[in-house]
Amino acid sequence: MASLGLPGPSSYHDLCCYGAGIAAGNIFAFVLFISPLPTFRRIVRNGSTEQFSATPYIYSLLNCLVCMWYALPFVSYGVVLVATVNTIGAAFQLAYTAVFIAYADAKKRLKVSVLLAGVFCVFGLIVYVSMALFDHKPRRTFVGYLSVASLIFMFASPLSIINLVIRTKSVEYMPFYLSLSMSLMSMSFFAYGALLDDFFIYVPNGIGTVLGVMQLLLYAYYSRKGSRDEARRPLLVTHT
Repeated sequence: MASLGLPGPSSYHDLCCYGAGIAAGNIFAFVLFISPLPTFRRIVRNGSTEQFSATPYIYSLLNCLVCMWYALPFVSYGVVLVATVNTIGAAFQLAYTAVFIAYADAKKRLKVSVLLAGVFCVFGLIVYVSMALFDHKPRRTFVGYLSVASLIFMFASPLSIINLVIRTKSVEYMPFYLSLSMSLMSMSFFAYGALLDDFFIYVPNGIGTVLGVMQLLLYAYYSRKGSRDEARRPLLVTHT
């Protein structure tokens, strides 16, 4: 526990709180950060981003930056674990976005590059406004509401591919491990925020849990449907 910069647990409540925080901050967050690796191995191997979307990684980068800022002592106290997790997360998302830009076609490359620049401009503006216009307590409220909005956008970002999934009746381009790990992490952070009684942590992660379950149900429905369709196909096709 000491390595996290947190006091030792003195009660069952503290033990549950630290357990949820470690699960969310260490285990599920790490799984979330590495979950896109199969997708990016495919992108590098094929030399193309195909129909994959960079939107989840762009939103995740903005969310990590905003949540990192919220958890720093300039804004909040006692949530150091949230700051360290999101700092590491921001590094991962930036790396994924850079790879996506490197292998995207010219049109996608321009679009994602503009979005990436926009993320850093928005984050810089948030830092400036929160430091210049607010004292510590209202600053926490201001950044807290922004972190709620960014978390909800991040949790909803994989839904951007739903139209393609429904149109093609295929989950090939829907990142299952990203949706699964995001769901698990949001569940853990929901418990962590509820135990800390931190509105700005448990509310967006509660919404994230619901959205994550929706994505997994959609994946299960279309993957099962695809398996049934595959099973109905004849083993041999005779051309006459």
